[in-house]
Amino acid sequence: MSIRIGNSCSNCENLQSNNVCKIHMVSVNPAYTCNSFNMKAAIKNDPSCVTCVRYEAPTCANPKKAAPKMSCSHWAPQGAVA
Repeated sequence: MSIRIGNSCSNCENLQSNNVCKIHMVSVNPAYTCNSFNMKAAIKNDPSCVTCVRYEAPTCANPKKAAPKMSCSHWAPQGAVA
C-alpha cells in the first residue's frame, strides 16, 4: 500500500487562511477529507521527504523514518505560495 496525499483540506484550494472551507463554510483541519476537494495548483506531483519543507526539521511527523523517496501524509511542499 502506498502512502500519498488524499483529499485533505490542507491540499485543497478551497481552504482559506483561517482554516474555513469556502465551499462548505465550516472550520476544518488537515485530517479532514472531502468530495468537493480541488488540489492546489502549486503542489507538484513529487511528494517525498526531500521535497518536503518539514524534512529534517523539528516539525517532521516521522523524523526517525524520513528518507529520500519516502512519501508521507504530512508532506508539505517547499517554497509553496499561498
